[in-house]
Amino acid sequence: MTLQTLLEPLEINHMTLKNRIMFPPMTTGYEARDGSITEQSINFYKRVAEGGASYIVLGDVTPVHTISPTPKLVTDEQIPSFKALADALHEFGCKLGLQVFHPEYDTVAVAELFAKGDMAGARAKLHHDMQHYINEVTSERLQEILGHITALARRATQAGADAIEVHGDRLVGSLCSPLINQRTDAYGGSFENRTRFARAVVRAIREGSPDICIDYKLPIITENPQLGRGGLFIDEAVELAKLLEADGVDTFHVGQANHTGNLNDTIPAMGTRPECFMAPYARRIKEAVSVPVSTVGRIMTPEDGARLIEEGVCDFIGLGRPILCDPDYANKVAAGQADLIRPCIMCNHGCTDAIASRRFISCVLNAENGYEYKRVITPAETPRRIAVVGGGPAGMEAARVAALRGHDVTLYEKTDHLGGQLGIAAVPPRKDEMNRAIHWYERAVAAAGVNVLLDTEATPDRLIADGADEVILAVGGRCATPPIEGVNMPHVMDSWKVLAGEQHPHGRVVVIGGGLVGAETTEYIAQGDCEVTIIEMMRQIAAEESSTVKPFIMEDFAAHNVVVKTNTKVDRITADAVEATETLNPPAPAGRPGTPAPTPAADVPEPQTQAISIPCDCVVIASGTAPVAFDTAALEEHGIKVTLVGDCNGKAADINRAVEEGYLAATAA
Repeated sequence: MTLQTLLEPLEINHMTLKNRIMFPPMTTGYEARDGSITEQSINFYKRVAEGGASYIVLGDVTPVHTISPTPKLVTDEQIPSFKALADALHEFGCKLGLQVFHPEYDTVAVAELFAKGDMAGARAKLHHDMQHYINEVTSERLQEILGHITALARRATQAGADAIEVHGDRLVGSLCSPLINQRTDAYGGSFENRTRFARAVVRAIREGSPDICIDYKLPIITENPQLGRGGLFIDEAVELAKLLEADGVDTFHVGQANHTGNLNDTIPAMGTRPECFMAPYARRIKEAVSVPVSTVGRIMTPEDGARLIEEGVCDFIGLGRPILCDPDYANKVAAGQADLIRPCIMCNHGCTDAIASRRFISCVLNAENGYEYKRVITPAETPRRIAVVGGGPAGMEAARVAALRGHDVTLYEKTDHLGGQLGIAAVPPRKDEMNRAIHWYERAVAAAGVNVLLDTEATPDRLIADGADEVILAVGGRCATPPIEGVNMPHVMDSWKVLAGEQHPHGRVVVIGGGLVGAETTEYIAQGDCEVTIIEMMRQIAAEESSTVKPFIMEDFAAHNVVVKTNTKVDRITADAVEATETLNPPAPAGRPGTPAPTPAADVPEPQTQAISIPCDCVVIASGTAPVAFDTAALEEHGIKVTLVGDCNGKAADINRAVEEGYLAATAA
């Protein structure tokens, strides 16, 4: 196996790819409200093209007016913005595909209801599950949609796009699905009927745009039918692929089926699916057709990608989250620097969560996402001596970036290893992939020329003696101690020390604090022979956790009989129990879509509470983060600029903010 395989060109109809690395369709949130391509969107994709990707598919382009926050190519007036995108990619020899899809609801009906002011009726039509729509949409409306798709393909050609990718999920894939499609007309029942619309879409595109490359996202229902029911089982997918090739498809993109908008179907979080999990399905499709095949699905390393191609699984690979994390992926492979590719840790915090919450997409390890060509690492006007104190994510990022700018950088870490909180974040179940970030940072700071001093306490006197011109403090945080009676008793432990293996709970354990750290600590403790109860003051556990990860935490809780106490305030800790007050009728949250209007204050019922006592042998505190103190007075007296980043600046930082603050501090140094 050689990585050179990834760099070989590939012919797809009239389209030549310069290598075997593509950026598959992802919802980004970079587009304007009318669906036109913005400067931010162009810059993002241009940066990916500059990084060496050979083919980019712009995800979820709708051919109709919709409130969905996705690209839209509905009118001729929108063509210039798409052409600007195509031109930007072509500058780097990168091809552009537009993925055409239809939302999960009747866009015409919704628009009419909005126009009439019937907001309740419009909301009722806004399904988030394709099953409803595909079984209610008329055959006449399907023909109208077909016309819209044909018009989009024509406009795509005018805009200079190289390919149209049919989104074989969503409307098309759900119509194909034997699990979802319950129609009894010409579009339901038999395999021929269920695939009728899919084939019609391909034929219409080919007829209207004879020279454009047709890419087809072929959705496969994998080992768990409840994951992505809106596709086909592999045997039927093989038969459909053969038919679609005859209809004019030039390449197939094989992926996990999806229909509901549940992003974990197709973008699985760390530790929830095997690596390269779509490989067996892609192989079946490739063996059945004569056109090139691509695939996705946790292709974690360049070696994985090259192996899939060499073993005949596919002809090229789709790297979504990995390229989001490092847009220079392809260029680093070409330069023989594959070991310096910043590795995606599959956390889903910056990317998938952003899609779900309608924010623009980003990566927790890449502070430049969304700010391409605005946030850049440029040479320092005057190289200086920069001291970075603390080897966690904020400190490592600051040291790396400052060194790349040409500064003389020394990184001081008081322990014998780098990583900081990343090290304990990797301990809970499914989280060991976090270690990839640590290992990469170790390589990256070394490659940048950072002088790393481990087992070194960076006192102000030491920093002054070493001649630091500027200090970036990234000394981190610690587990906060809440003002609870009994918190200092000998059986009360620190969640950070538990995850670090310094303390060992046993027997009946109560975890106080149901945030992310508390939930993960609970899950970790429950893997042993402990009986665990978790207490949280708010109404839900792990509110800040990714929507793709949280279900697995809760499933693990159930499997290990974890007792969850929300809306519960701890009053005191005794030698053998935690005493608390549980609110039985908490007020409903206000301001969320779909929730009733707030109850007038006069009508709010009095809280109903009860005192509870939870017997325990150990208590674990996980109630927040407190900054580690560092006396900067002496440094400032010597005229040394000090910048605080990460947890130590007084605001608890997740990995995303820690990396971003480290990056920004270094680019300003």
